[in-house]
Amino acid sequence: MEFTLITGRTINQGRGKEHGKFSEEYLANVAICEMNPEDMRRLNIGDGTNIRVTTEVGSVIVKARKSRRIKTPGVIFMPYGPWANVVLKPESEGTGMPLLKGLKANVEPTEDEVSNLKDLLIEAYGRSKMMKSEG
Repeated sequence: MEFTLITGRTINQGRGKEHGKFSEEYLANVAICEMNPEDMRRLNIGDGTNIRVTTEVGSVIVKARKSRRIKTPGVIFMPYGPWANVVLKPESEGTGMPLLKGLKANVEPTEDEVSNLKDLLIEAYGRSKMMKSEG
């Protein structure tokens, strides 16, 4: 099902960073996609269901979360962070800031698991780059 993806900061994202980006708290607060409850019903998914969010740039598995903020069907929200970065365009169109709102995205339920941060970075950017940053 096609959606319009927007991203942004959240209080929970900020609190999750206080525990460290490799913590379970950060994962639980950033590896999510908030959705309108009506859209969740249309996809036959519940709160906490694993979903695949795909844009022209990439694909990522996150947890669906019922949103109290998103009133408009067809709009999804992902907090800023590594999971959102996988599906965002890195180009800035000369502005110095990538497009963070209004991207077309497809959402589908999946049995695949949400990757932890280390595995996500290896999947997205490759093991060789990760090993260089650790060494």
